[in-house]
Amino acid sequence: MSRPQSPSMSESQIREEVRARYAEAAVAASSASVDLVDDCCSGSSCCSGEAPELEARFGAGLYADDDQQAIPPEALAASLGCGNPTAVASLKAGERVLDLGSGGGIDVLLSARRVGPTGFVYGVDMTEEMLQLARANAAKAQATNVEFLAGTIEDIPLPDAAVDVVISNCVINLSIDKPKVLAEMHRVLVPGGRIGISDVVAEDHLTPADRAARGSYVGCIAGALSRREYLDGLAAAGFTDAEVEFTHESDSGMHNAIIRAVKPS
Repeated sequence: MSRPQSPSMSESQIREEVRARYAEAAVAASSASVDLVDDCCSGSSCCSGEAPELEARFGAGLYADDDQQAIPPEALAASLGCGNPTAVASLKAGERVLDLGSGGGIDVLLSARRVGPTGFVYGVDMTEEMLQLARANAAKAQATNVEFLAGTIEDIPLPDAAVDVVISNCVINLSIDKPKVLAEMHRVLVPGGRIGISDVVAEDHLTPADRAARGSYVGCIAGALSRREYLDGLAAAGFTDAEVEFTHESDSGMHNAIIRAVKPS
């Protein structure tokens, strides 16, 4: 599987740019300076720093009114996703869930409501500012079946076979080592566990250079995998029944997508 990235940036520079971008978003949401209709996931790329008008298919607009009212406004303000993985994963009561790149905690808190008091939800994020925001949001929501862990999605701080479901919302495209992320997802899942992910995915004909020309790495475009790369990567990691479903075009040849797969029993 290829690892598309900006040729002018090292992997450490990419990681730092991503971290800084999300730290800035967390601080903005924490200080209530973010207008919910001015969502940074609107427009031509899912995590763009631009601020066009909110579309219902991006960020906070992807969540039903009931979900929006059930969580603290700071969690909604920090929503930077390109889908709704809590719906994609069809969570059930009692399940243990892991959210990769949990940000301000929106998907963790919504998942916690779905799995109920007999379930549990972990969130992993590498940005300290986001972790602080997420923990504050969990306290406001009085969510007792959640835990936010500091770490990277390439080295998940959980033991083998720790969860039933892995979710993620427009984060894997930001990773500098996607094969490692897919392998880590497989490792932490129980046999028979599943993934339900929202991500930006390229059409197969777009080269890494084509993707870089359409947007930045931190803007969720340059680092996006193609559909075939995603399927091949999931198979190499040991997953079966993999599918990548395009939902709508976010840029020319780039799509917000739903990714599902299963770890064999």
